[in-house]
Amino acid sequence: MLRVYLVRRIVTSILILMAVITLNFIIFRVVHPVKDPSMLILNPEWPVEVKYKLQELWGLNAPLFPDQFLKYVWNMITWQYGLSFDIPPKKISVEMAWRLRNTVILLGTVTALQIAIGTYTGVLAGSRRGKKTDVTVIGIGLLTWGFPTFFFQLLFVIFFSFYLYQVTGIRIIPPGGMASYPPPSDPLGYIADVLWHMTGPVVTLVVLGFGGWALYTRNMMIDALTEDFVLTAKAKGVKERDILYKHAFRSILPPIVTMIAMSIPGIVTGAVITETIFSWPGIGSWYIQALNTGNHPVAQAVLYNYAFLVILANLVSDILYGFLDPRIRVGFRR
Repeated sequence: MLRVYLVRRIVTSILILMAVITLNFIIFRVVHPVKDPSMLILNPEWPVEVKYKLQELWGLNAPLFPDQFLKYVWNMITWQYGLSFDIPPKKISVEMAWRLRNTVILLGTVTALQIAIGTYTGVLAGSRRGKKTDVTVIGIGLLTWGFPTFFFQLLFVIFFSFYLYQVTGIRIIPPGGMASYPPPSDPLGYIADVLWHMTGPVVTLVVLGFGGWALYTRNMMIDALTEDFVLTAKAKGVKERDILYKHAFRSILPPIVTMIAMSIPGIVTGAVITETIFSWPGIGSWYIQALNTGNHPVAQAVLYNYAFLVILANLVSDILYGFLDPRIRVGFRR
């Protein structure tokens, strides 16, 4: 029964999430060498009462189990996250909101372009197996897919942001940041300025990331085009475009949907290397900063969000499989 299958998947997802929450707490609050951040950020000239006040504010003066653990679990499941280990302490939910917006703007655009370009070129290469189009897509895809991200992005910044600026006197691509300083005052000008600053990270990530989608789609298309239902459609005189998209491509939609679902968590967790190189104020650069400074609540919040979205993406993809593949709907009844 479909209902039994859904209940089982939901219960399993909840159990996995609770296990992740527990491990997330143990790693940063039990195993991590820095258990009391007040020892790292206190000014030697401050009175000892300040340390006690900070510990009380962060809840570090309470027993680790169960007090701190239960408070941490409540902060995670309610998406409050608590306070960061900063001076002065800040609400993590407020800090995360605007950083998450910046990351989603950047990586949402990148993911959409990677999927669109990669899937289209993959279908094109699969339908022309062994021809120049296929060889070109495979060559470019393998080259870009295996190229180190940080190295390509550093070369991109050096050439387009500095070298060409020295030669032409025109700043083709800004070296970093989300907007100019001071930013344009009018809304349209500000949007155009943000898009200009997005050019570098978007272009580099799309160039390096579309190859994986293209190669995966191409291989599945080659297998689909040899299936009996495709050969039958060809024998009936169905148009080649209809065979390609209405028959072959439709049959490979389930695994593509799974890939799309699994790529969504990466949109909200940030691209650590990219945000650091291009000074993009998003979740990825914030997470690295939290790890370097021992800001455990921030790191825990980012990892929890990623785990939650991965588990949710798996659950959603399993449900969508049932609607896209009739064979799985039959399997629900077992």
